[in-house]
Amino acid sequence: MADKLQIFLTVVKHMNFSRAAEELYMTQPAVSQYIKSLEEELNVQLFDRSKKKIQLTKAGEIVIYYGKEINMLSTKMNRALDDLTNHVAGELLLGASYSYGEYLLPKCLAAFLTDYPQVYPRICIDNTTEIADKIINQTLDLGIIEGSIPIKRIVMHKIATDHMVIVAKSEQTVHNLNDQTWIIREQGSGTREAFEHFIKEHNIVPHRILEFGSTQLIKEAVVNGLGVALLSEWTIKNEMQLNKLQIVLKDKYNYNRDFHAIHLNTPFLSKTTETFLEFLKK
Repeated sequence: MADKLQIFLTVVKHMNFSRAAEELYMTQPAVSQYIKSLEEELNVQLFDRSKKKIQLTKAGEIVIYYGKEINMLSTKMNRALDDLTNHVAGELLLGASYSYGEYLLPKCLAAFLTDYPQVYPRICIDNTTEIADKIINQTLDLGIIEGSIPIKRIVMHKIATDHMVIVAKSEQTVHNLNDQTWIIREQGSGTREAFEHFIKEHNIVPHRILEFGSTQLIKEAVVNGLGVALLSEWTIKNEMQLNKLQIVLKDKYNYNRDFHAIHLNTPFLSKTTETFLEFLKK
């Protein structure tokens, strides 16, 4: 029926059998025969041929509506099957939490696209909870988060271990961590989750807490002497080289967490998504 529907939609496009035949590289009698066969199969009349110009019947209008839907779904299915089985190419919808997305993902993508130049990534940077929500809502193919997400519909793959340290403007200003102003991320962030585990593990009760919405803001706040922060070593490399930030109490206080790649619990990952996932795991 798929071929018959396609021919019917082409006739509808021109409302003329001859022009439809030209577009389809068919003879007009062949087009007419396909339409007749479709009418017999559906047991309806699709065109009113009693007048000088053909006109759609009510049944024909219904077949147009559903025929377009069937045609679109068929195209999507074929593309998905082709992507699944053959090609590492096309759009890749990626989400990443701030620490990984802003400091590690660009380098990773550059290496991946060298091998697979026909992939076109679209990147969303958000906190861990939001990335997980987008995976569940199927607006992302793959997410990269800090920590873990205990959701049955999501599959996690460890891709890296992150070493977190306490940073301050000057090492001389930090002695008792309970006396410090701590600058932390918002709820839902993997860095916030790490901070909460860290202070519980070391029995730290912060004197004051300031909550900022990004790692870059936190770094700037620490550089300007507003307090201390627990941050990934990957995120502070530039500031360390410029001597703007100092790692403090490193021998006594640090924290390790894992980065995970996440996707929906489905057997139908595209070839492109699957290939990028394997690239991350290496």
